[in-house]
Amino acid sequence: MEEEPQFTGEVTVGEADDHSAQITLLGPLQNLLELTTWSSMLENRPVNLKANIMCPRNTQAQNITRVSEFLLMSFSEDLDLQPIIFVPFLSMYLVTILGNLLIILAVCSDSHLHTPMYFFLSNLSLADIGSISTTVPNMIVNIQTHNDIISYEGCLTQMSLFTILVCMDYMLLTVMAYDQFVAICHPLHYPVIMNSCFCGFLILGSFLLSLLESQLHNLMILKVTSFKDVEISNFYCDPSELPNLSCSHNFSDDFVKYVLIAIYGLFPISGILFSYYKIISSILRIPSSGGKYKAFSTCGSHLAVFCLFLGTGTAVYFGSAASHSPRKGAVASVMYTVVTPMLNPFIYSLRNRDIKGALRRLQIRTV
Repeated sequence: MEEEPQFTGEVTVGEADDHSAQITLLGPLQNLLELTTWSSMLENRPVNLKANIMCPRNTQAQNITRVSEFLLMSFSEDLDLQPIIFVPFLSMYLVTILGNLLIILAVCSDSHLHTPMYFFLSNLSLADIGSISTTVPNMIVNIQTHNDIISYEGCLTQMSLFTILVCMDYMLLTVMAYDQFVAICHPLHYPVIMNSCFCGFLILGSFLLSLLESQLHNLMILKVTSFKDVEISNFYCDPSELPNLSCSHNFSDDFVKYVLIAIYGLFPISGILFSYYKIISSILRIPSSGGKYKAFSTCGSHLAVFCLFLGTGTAVYFGSAASHSPRKGAVASVMYTVVTPMLNPFIYSLRNRDIKGALRRLQIRTV
């Protein structure tokens, strides 16, 4: 006879060490909404949800163990702290949207900024708006409703959009480094090389590469027929977290993962580092100190954004792997997904005279 999946069907409600209500559910979690029934019986006490699934022992049984929902990590189980968490995240989200929209409006409304550099910058701001909008609004709603459940389809959708937009950020930073390289190292050929058709091709290529990475991540998750857990150790569906919930691992998934790291990690970083090596070498050969300062100020903002993006991204994927605390990984994710898009407009507007001048002229026209 075909072996049945090995589950324990037990639901217990008790009190944890911190006097919060604790629900432990061991069994086939086909619908996590059943847990909300238990939480409503606990008189609004903080609830600690724990869900564990034992992986089936054979392949036939694994096909049965599909889940329809996932449980996202909450920043705090204390209901009294929820409003305190809600306000800063909402504020950072609104500041990010406003700051990046101002950059897009400034670039579009000022003819002096109709150059490849600011064309790429406006696309970077658009990608920042999209990336933060895929994660933070859902988290804000979860904080208000005290419901950290996300559907399987919703999780895949969020993961796909987030992957596309974050990868677009990364590709655009690489393209902007190349733009700086051509502008400083080959200034006479800059108008010919960075023409409008080539700039459009770079944007389209960045989007297609981002879409490809997103689809590869989707294929890896869609191949999973059983999950050993439904708790995601982050406040959003992190593409790096979902494969770890699978009951089975195979060589093809690991191979695809390493290929993605090589194509979307090592190659762009190498290109950016090589570009800045050539840029710095060219700047050091400029005889006047004023010329050196002007050249450094031109690429300083982009270099600062790249270091911030790469530093926080590295902290997310390597720091969380080294740390056994999901909370620390979530804090690194906040820096990566929320703080970095919020700081980008400030970095470009505070260090760039053209942007500040365009914003000033935009303000005069609106008044």
